[in-house]
Amino acid sequence: MSILKLSLAAATALAGSVGFAASANAQAFYLQEQAARAAGRAFSGEAADTGAASLWWNPASIAGMTEGEATISGSLILPRGEVADTGTLIRRPGQALAPVGGDAATRNPINNGVLPSGAIAIPLGDRVAFGLAVTSPYSFTTDYPETSWARYSALKTELRTIDIQPSVAVAVTDWLRVGAALNVEYTDASLGNALPNVLATLPDGRQELKGNGWDFGWSAGFQMHNDVATIGVAYKSAIKHTLTGDLEVSGLLGPLAASNMSLSDVEAEFYTPAQVIVGARFRLSDRFTLNGQVVHYGWGKFDAIRLGAPLNTAIPENYRDSWSLATGVDYAASPKLTLRAGVQHAQSPTRDGERDARVPDSDRWNYAVGGSYQLTPGFTLDAGANYVDFKDATIDRVTAAYPGTAAQTPILTSGELQNAHAFVFSLGGRLKF
Repeated sequence: MSILKLSLAAATALAGSVGFAASANAQAFYLQEQAARAAGRAFSGEAADTGAASLWWNPASIAGMTEGEATISGSLILPRGEVADTGTLIRRPGQALAPVGGDAATRNPINNGVLPSGAIAIPLGDRVAFGLAVTSPYSFTTDYPETSWARYSALKTELRTIDIQPSVAVAVTDWLRVGAALNVEYTDASLGNALPNVLATLPDGRQELKGNGWDFGWSAGFQMHNDVATIGVAYKSAIKHTLTGDLEVSGLLGPLAASNMSLSDVEAEFYTPAQVIVGARFRLSDRFTLNGQVVHYGWGKFDAIRLGAPLNTAIPENYRDSWSLATGVDYAASPKLTLRAGVQHAQSPTRDGERDARVPDSDRWNYAVGGSYQLTPGFTLDAGANYVDFKDATIDRVTAAYPGTAAQTPILTSGELQNAHAFVFSLGGRLKF
């Protein structure tokens, strides 16, 4: 059996791994917890708010600042749920279809995590400002045990991104702010999954793929405002990611033993989605502000993972474009205390019939409460708490180990994401200087 053919099995694993943060909070493998202030109102109105805390959503947010501002936030993400087998079958070479075996359910496969973010903005005169945001929009760790029914799709997967966004914004007129930014993004991924040997009595083999890379995108936006309302519109470009790394296959026995290997300089390319963000804030009274936000995600760009030499193939993903809608309220309870609440609904970009155990994503509702307290004239503490409720969804993508070889082993996946939810607690601060 050729090493090239066997490598396709590892590439298939990569296709799933890039997108598994589904149960964390936002959408597919995007995490939106980039400011504690935003978390408290379910991420509504961020493109229309001002200051360094809104830089991720709209670079125009810092235009016209009269003093410097820095913000830092951290979110504790506690995902819960079960990925259950509902009849997955495997067909080894020359054998009939049989149950895949293993533990019939895996509870809480996504690890708890802490997501940090921060930003700083400095005025350059009375109309121009420079800002820098550092975020981690695509990050997670997930663990399936080696005895899981889903082991041939996923064992341990780690994904980390660091997005560095330098921004420039200008208050063009008294009612118009504009801004633009560069997104410099580092991605590091490590993933593994089991490989079936030709006999069910033999222990599983294993493959692991690691890679990293630097890539670039851009953001731009504007805000129109008066004494009552602010409308913000922003665009974040899709980013083409190119990861280069190593593949190791081990533990194959019998006729597959010659295919154990280590392969260097494996390259994979995929896109993270563009975003069109429209936000609004309306001051209903001296105390009440109503917020709203709609985001269109260009997940259709994540149609395939394209593999370079020596594989030279593409693996379909077939994500669809999707939406999120959010509304929330800010209430100034006192000159120092602001209370917040909000609700958000997000549509999953994954499709029935093409969802696998690495991406058990589904539509979800996000319910939020939070607030801010001004501890000193220059420092404000922000906090938010979110409960995210996920719809049950099928896990039903048909896959195959060793595709195109005499050892091709189809795996007819039949599973379900059940009782999934997440608690997210965010804490941060804003300092003026």
